[in-house]
Amino acid sequence: MARTVGIICGASLSSICLLSTLFGQSTQYRSGSASVLVEQFNNTAIFWKQFEVAKNIVALHDKSVLQDLEPWLSNEDMLRRGNAAFIFASLGDDRGFQVIKAILEDRSSRRAVFETSVREQIREDRYYAVYLFGHLKDSRAFPIIVPLLNDKDVNQIVAWSLGQLGDKSAIRPLIERLEDRDPHMRVAAISALGKLDATEALPKLHSILDEAEVLMVIPDYGLVAKVTRAVIAKLEEMPQ
Repeated sequence: MARTVGIICGASLSSICLLSTLFGQSTQYRSGSASVLVEQFNNTAIFWKQFEVAKNIVALHDKSVLQDLEPWLSNEDMLRRGNAAFIFASLGDDRGFQVIKAILEDRSSRRAVFETSVREQIREDRYYAVYLFGHLKDSRAFPIIVPLLNDKDVNQIVAWSLGQLGDKSAIRPLIERLEDRDPHMRVAAISALGKLDATEALPKLHSILDEAEVLMVIPDYGLVAKVTRAVIAKLEEMPQ
């Protein structure tokens, strides 16, 4: 899932930001900027860089871009199709949400393959769809993705996205995922619980920390201990 890892890191650390120059300008200037950004979107081949452009297009709140971007909703590359769908959904066009949902649910082998196998491509496409739902922050995504906490192909990004959605109904299923023996899944669930201010998770988190500190000689358990310690500190500072 090399390309998936790339988008998470790239989208989080990217320094591309046009908001300060796009806001506060005249309507005419903003419209011109939209055209420039649409052209940039069309010409950006690396999908996580294209997503940065997509976020800047959304920031303009200019629905006139949708007509020019419509062909992207059926692009063979589902990752770039998802980027366009994110724009549509963010600007209030329901086709965008439905396209992201369809990408997540599509397990067919009839797709463009950029990874080493169809199986890996399916996993990456679905992973990215959940990632987009997290950025979209549309409450309709909650019942779609929460059952996928048991899907090993996407469960880590599901935990992250649930934290982004902010629905506290996710707290109980996230606490249940703390039993997962995969340290990366534990880190994802713990981080999401911290994002959701889940003080009810504190007893379990203390138990996880005790275990992780014993197992720190095992790769990745040091990270579990570090993240758990930070989340416990945050939650214990909150009113009980």
